[in-house]
Amino acid sequence: MTRTGTAPAEPPAPEQVVTGEQLEATLIQYGRPLRFVGWDFTAAILKGMDLRECEFVRCRGGRADFSACDLTEARFDTCDLNNSLWRRTHLSGAAFRDCKLTGVVIHDARTLGLRFAHCLLVNARLPGLSFRKDRLEGLNFQGADLAAVDFRDAVLTDCNLREAHVTHARFEGADLRGAQLGALRLTDASRFRGAIISKHQAADLLSGFGLTVA
Repeated sequence: MTRTGTAPAEPPAPEQVVTGEQLEATLIQYGRPLRFVGWDFTAAILKGMDLRECEFVRCRGGRADFSACDLTEARFDTCDLNNSLWRRTHLSGAAFRDCKLTGVVIHDARTLGLRFAHCLLVNARLPGLSFRKDRLEGLNFQGADLAAVDFRDAVLTDCNLREAHVTHARFEGADLRGAQLGALRLTDASRFRGAIISKHQAADLLSGFGLTVA
């Protein structure tokens, strides 16, 4: 059953870690979408579940497996989802805000309109995601796998790209003046071709080559 035209029902949070079977039973009892506040999904196997338009607030989901779930238009607010898995997950229109996403794997997923704000994405694996023309704020990508990620014409504010792997990533027209780039090797710097950077950032880049701007 799907609820339409009303605010999502908010079932009480269980005292113990929730299993996939328990979550499925809750969806059957209350209908979808639901608002989960303070639920613990740590290491839960949730593969293939229909969680469209659901809201997750202050939930724990470290090492949880969301593979092949339908999370279209879902909302995650202030959740701990470190090292969770999102393979072939439907994330179109989903939003993550103030979430811990260190070490997450998002791969071969549907991500049109996916949004992140003020999230930790340290060492995350996000190959091939598109942030084209997005405004990214407060994202920590340090050490993340950003291979083939599309940042074209995006604006990055208070973002950290230090030690990120940006092989084949695209930055044409991207405004990186509000991002931390760190000292880069010459081969890394060439991958930012077409991006807009500040004079201070340019000096930092050159310092990585052993050069000093006088």
